[in-house]
Amino acid sequence: MTTPPLPPAILLIGASRGLGLAMAAEFLHRGWHVVGTVRGTARTGLHDLAGANPGAITIETLEIREPAQLAALRGRLAGRRFDMLFVNAGTTNPDPTQTIGEVSTLDFVDLMITNALAPMRVIEQLVGHVTPSGLIGIMSSGQGSIANNERGMRELYRGSKAALNMFMRSFAARHAGSAHPMVLMAPGWVRTDLGGPEAPLRIEDSVPGVVDVLLSRIGQPGLRYLDYQGRTVPW
Repeated sequence: MTTPPLPPAILLIGASRGLGLAMAAEFLHRGWHVVGTVRGTARTGLHDLAGANPGAITIETLEIREPAQLAALRGRLAGRRFDMLFVNAGTTNPDPTQTIGEVSTLDFVDLMITNALAPMRVIEQLVGHVTPSGLIGIMSSGQGSIANNERGMRELYRGSKAALNMFMRSFAARHAGSAHPMVLMAPGWVRTDLGGPEAPLRIEDSVPGVVDVLLSRIGQPGLRYLDYQGRTVPW
């Protein structure tokens, strides 16, 4: 008897709720094994999804802003290799209507750590757990596009995502000879805790497209900045 092949595996950072949880469910639906992270010990939607799908989901704990927790996760994953690493992280400041001149230093630093520095630390620390041609993805935003910013507003959030894009572009430049496909993903304006109730897209309008786009990039090295419909977003 031959042993059936193992399913492809994704390490999904930030999978407890919202877009991350929906991505976990979508990859599961498509036959992938999901290793998803949550921030604390409280029960989350990912725990419910894992309970309904025994053996298909592994839950790990990670607060991406804590380097010690990231190092511990890296240790726990020793010997594991993933076909995809995707980092889903992001928040906004308490008053997104503020201009950049009105934002407090504390809020500026806090958002830059959460939206730009911490996600890139995850990529830098965990890239060794991705197969040589595995995909590396990160949740960006269309609001990180400098070229498309014609209205201002949400200025700190925009700046943090633009910084994330630049850091990921630097990462890609340093790994120019690798076979990794890399994707900065703009999921659209989605009705989540971050997107708010006025967002035009439902999670189910966005996430299947997000997963389609990621899967379509497998085997195509290099960095792309794409939206959930596969369209290139201007830098």
